[in-house]
Amino acid sequence: MNRILTYDSTLRDGGQCEGVALSLEDKLRIVMRLDEFGIDFIEGGFPASNPKDIAFFEQVRTLPLKHAQVAAFGSTCKKGVAACDDKGLADLLASGAPVVTIVGKTWDAQVTRALQTSLEENLRMIADSVAHLKAHGRRVVFDAEHFFDGYRANPDYALACVRAASAAGADSIDLCETNGGALPHQVEEAVAAVAAAVPGQAWGIHCHNDSGCAVANTLAAVRAGATQVQGTVGGLGERVGNADLLTVIADLELKMDCACVGAENLRQLTGVAQFVFELCNMAVPGHHPYVGASAFAHKGGLHASAIARFPEAYEHAKPEAVGNATRMLVSELAGKASLVAKAASLGIDLASARPADVQAILDDIKQREAAGYSYEVADGSLALLVRRHLGQYAPRFTLESFRVIVDDHEDTGALAKDAMSEATIKIHVGEQRFVATGEGAGPVGALDNALRMAITEFYPEVAGMELVDYKVRILDENVGTDAITRVVITTRDRNGSWGTVGVSENIIEASWNALVDSIEYGLARMGK
Repeated sequence: MNRILTYDSTLRDGGQCEGVALSLEDKLRIVMRLDEFGIDFIEGGFPASNPKDIAFFEQVRTLPLKHAQVAAFGSTCKKGVAACDDKGLADLLASGAPVVTIVGKTWDAQVTRALQTSLEENLRMIADSVAHLKAHGRRVVFDAEHFFDGYRANPDYALACVRAASAAGADSIDLCETNGGALPHQVEEAVAAVAAAVPGQAWGIHCHNDSGCAVANTLAAVRAGATQVQGTVGGLGERVGNADLLTVIADLELKMDCACVGAENLRQLTGVAQFVFELCNMAVPGHHPYVGASAFAHKGGLHASAIARFPEAYEHAKPEAVGNATRMLVSELAGKASLVAKAASLGIDLASARPADVQAILDDIKQREAAGYSYEVADGSLALLVRRHLGQYAPRFTLESFRVIVDDHEDTGALAKDAMSEATIKIHVGEQRFVATGEGAGPVGALDNALRMAITEFYPEVAGMELVDYKVRILDENVGTDAITRVVITTRDRNGSWGTVGVSENIIEASWNALVDSIEYGLARMGK
């Protein structure tokens, strides 16, 4: 099988998608999930460009990655500046990332109009930058920006640019279809011509989806000789997005006899999509290829009756190969094997449980998901749910009641920023009753503070837990203020982080349920 390397740009290009705002904790969790999935390279962003990315490259070095290598992204040295004196390149090296990706111009019009420099100086910038990074022991990916526009306008100069990068030692030259306007036959012809002109060089492809051809263009490039594919989870990205790396991987593995993550890891495809989209506070589009809820859904009539006898007639691939399932109903169906495996990863033995108990857990999950729950990024809540069914869980505290008050004393309208929240909770720990009041800028923070005050005497470990992320998604927006609200909370201690979920028509109640699960699971994972 032809080995194709995978290069994920969700944390950079995906983060530039309108409506996506990933926290530092989100980015680190995505790195861990993509590493588990088997992605080869994960692009982290621009080192030193902002405090979040600075912290990211500091913390990502501490993650126990098993396969993936993290890439730092930047550009060639500035015009008139030697690579050894360029601050941007120095920041890339200082990030400690083992892979460095630099973007350079290959379209003559971009060189003269955007960079406002000469064609010769641009070639110097490319060669000098690649050579400098290679001299410091980095794996270097050269992103040939606007390559396909440049190749159409001036093929000799576009070729001169990639030759300069190749001669300087670039490990992979990834041809960028930057404005998303090319068609598959154009991409295949150009990649084949370049690969023939510069033999022995490893080529990659980076496509945008403005004409709806990003995945097709990526596959066409592989047909022409590319051995590295770039993209983002779900095609997230600027404008209409990038090539969907998950679709590309599935197509390569299942239809083009290529090896990317392997058949075993490919079964994680749907879970990876759900994980990343949930952290982006979005839903995976139902009609998305391979991973959407409707990708293998069948509605009545001829399809429904035929699918049991001849599924290949209406399913182009086996849904279980990508972690999805054939559906005849609206709600999702989970498999026992996947639940047993997931439970094992959480330290729970379901393999030896009674089949009836496993089925009861699956039925409960199905009902809860229909009500709005999502457990893909809520391992803490899922673990507690499973343990409740197995009789292995006893709550550390029980709620009698809580009350939240929001005070805003200054009438400054939409610009008011002085509102404060106060939460009073009454809980029971064992046979003792505690009443505590906490304050915070928001109601969830106030509830969190009050709960900690009430139980710290019994469970001092909660002082080491930190609420690091809070996301709200409104489900069924068409019913307005009566809509179901899903809250996902991420909590962290010195041993790692975990997610919990709460669902209710009342946003405060949903938040409380997720908050309680976060504390309960945090204590459980400590063995308390």
